[in-house]
Amino acid sequence: MNSNIRLRLSVMMFLQLFVWGTWFTTLSLALSSNGMSGVIGGAYAAVPIAAIIAPLFLGLISDRFFNCEKTMGVLHLIGGGLLLLAPSLIAKGQGDTLSWIITLHMLCYMPTLALSNTVAFSNIDDRNKFPALRVWGTIGWIAAGLVVGGLGMSNSPEIFTLGAFSAISLGVLCFFMPKTPPPAKGKPINIGTLLMFDAFKMLGNPSFLVFIICSTLICVPLAYYFAYTAVYLPQIGFQAPASTMALGQVSEIFFMLLVPFFFRKFGVKIMILIGMLAWVARYMLFAFGAPDQVVWMILLGVVLHGICYDFFFVTGFMYTDKKAPKEVRSQAQSLLVFFTQGVGMFFGYKIAGAKFEAVKESSNALAGAIESPDFGFWESFGKMLLAEKPDASGTLAQDAMANWKTFWMFPSIMALVVAGIFFVSFFDKGSSEEISTKEQD
Repeated sequence: MNSNIRLRLSVMMFLQLFVWGTWFTTLSLALSSNGMSGVIGGAYAAVPIAAIIAPLFLGLISDRFFNCEKTMGVLHLIGGGLLLLAPSLIAKGQGDTLSWIITLHMLCYMPTLALSNTVAFSNIDDRNKFPALRVWGTIGWIAAGLVVGGLGMSNSPEIFTLGAFSAISLGVLCFFMPKTPPPAKGKPINIGTLLMFDAFKMLGNPSFLVFIICSTLICVPLAYYFAYTAVYLPQIGFQAPASTMALGQVSEIFFMLLVPFFFRKFGVKIMILIGMLAWVARYMLFAFGAPDQVVWMILLGVVLHGICYDFFFVTGFMYTDKKAPKEVRSQAQSLLVFFTQGVGMFFGYKIAGAKFEAVKESSNALAGAIESPDFGFWESFGKMLLAEKPDASGTLAQDAMANWKTFWMFPSIMALVVAGIFFVSFFDKGSSEEISTKEQD
């Protein structure tokens, strides 16, 4: 792999997650700040819908008929154009139409996550070089948060404009990427493979069935963080919430490096349990930090993202890869994404949206009393770690924080229950040793 190809692949990975990170992180804050807090759950639910449908698109069309880089280019150009419509819809208060636009955008975007991996793997001479490319995606997400926070756009509909132009830029870049023919060109369509029938047979294994059920259930409380943290942080006093939430991705990079060490030391069950319990701890910190608006508790809850994501999701992907027969591994990974990012997150966003109704009135009242801060780009970096309690009259803050505490307690308790079920019902003694042996091979 020459330096020119490495540079293009790195930029592609960077922009791939920069596009998503520009608007997804603070979508809830942008909506609530513009009188549309009631559609937050529905807007976020577009993501799991796309995650469910994307494998069908990949299997039927993109894997068979068109070069991967060209398909990526077209999808990003269309997706970027759709995002350009979002600010005007927010200005008009057209929440239902906005939800459809986000759904259509994500239907364009989700297949490109797999396509970008295919382009990368097809153009590197050693698969072990992929992590060095993939890390640029995480850096892109971090950069998106820093830019949005630094420009004071965390609560602005213009996050969609930034995402749109980023997507269009990536779409153009894709046409200059190395040619990557469709991997299944000329092969007959196998409906059984497309619908993951072989992977579903793995659910006959008791340990894998428990793993899938618990992974699906744990994604219900997980959705609370992604949908409502950006609404919560400004009411604690964080003035650049997008930048503050980027700290979670910074910790993700750090803990990603530690996963192999801890995995060999603790094994599958303990690693996944640590990930689940990290979500319990995060929501407990959010809940008990709310009444007195304790900054260090909220910051710690954000930084725990590295353990929450890496110990649960990364370990889960490794476990699934090992449990699946070689010819079914791709299906098995799609099955895991279907149940976690699809089914689990969909119901999570819907439930979180329903639970937020009890918080909405007091949250909107407090948010309306908070003046939008005015600061420079570089000043925002200092505000990542600092918060100033909102100056609200009467009992606005007290009422809102009491409701936020109740709001965050539910996902914490649910995550704890799921972790308990996993602890007493998951037994797969050979998995850790098998995966460790595979890594050594």
